[in-house]
Amino acid sequence: MLRSLTTAATGMIAQQNYLDVIANNVANVNTTGFKKVRVEFQDLLSQAARTPGALMNQGTYQPVGVEIGLGVKTAATTRIFGQGIAISTGRNMDVEIEGEGFLQVMKEDGSLAYTRDGCLQIDAMGQVCTNDGLLVQPAMTIPRDCSEITITQDGTVSVKLGGETTQTVVGQLQLVKFQNPSGLLSIGHNLYSETQASGNPIQGTPGQNGMGYIIQGFLEGSNVQIVDELIGLIKAERAFESNSKIIKTSSEILQLTNNLS
Repeated sequence: MLRSLTTAATGMIAQQNYLDVIANNVANVNTTGFKKVRVEFQDLLSQAARTPGALMNQGTYQPVGVEIGLGVKTAATTRIFGQGIAISTGRNMDVEIEGEGFLQVMKEDGSLAYTRDGCLQIDAMGQVCTNDGLLVQPAMTIPRDCSEITITQDGTVSVKLGGETTQTVVGQLQLVKFQNPSGLLSIGHNLYSETQASGNPIQGTPGQNGMGYIIQGFLEGSNVQIVDELIGLIKAERAFESNSKIIKTSSEILQLTNNLS
């Protein structure tokens, strides 16, 4: 009977983790470039009272066994890098990555981080940066007297200077991709850092060698689907409730057993 108590407890812990992930997904439903997370579960080791395939007295083998599971555990939380919805902003420094790839930025300590958030800004020095002031790599500077900024699908950034009618190229946005983007570490502020699991970053020009395109005047919204999260919420709630009832029932049976002794 004690086994059912601990097994149900693992189920309640697993569903609590599931609920925490759902809460974070829903909280970021309007976060630019956010990628939803999915929880993966695994069963724990089973206690085998009789092993299938064991030799019997008649010289035959046991066709089936007797195994009682010991519960569940959270095996992984997988980030799903599906394309988010395109949000039209009309702002010339907003860019959406349509397809695979990340923008590369330099953090305060000089290390590199990666983002799908294309809400770019221009600082007091004319440098292209993120909302947090992190410089986009490779670095580029927008002249003060430019009257128009154009970003093409291959990331080329051009400006019109003063009264000129032709455009001048001032730089090009580059994208990086990873062999296993789900292995990236989320470090907040819409940023990711590489890990041994993600592999090394592969830099390239947008639209080439499997890289996504750059779309000016748009932002990539979150890929969280509220309906899917609500379904997951109901599943987690009912599973948590069922496991709690198992604990309650086990407790009542233990109490009954104690009263008989």
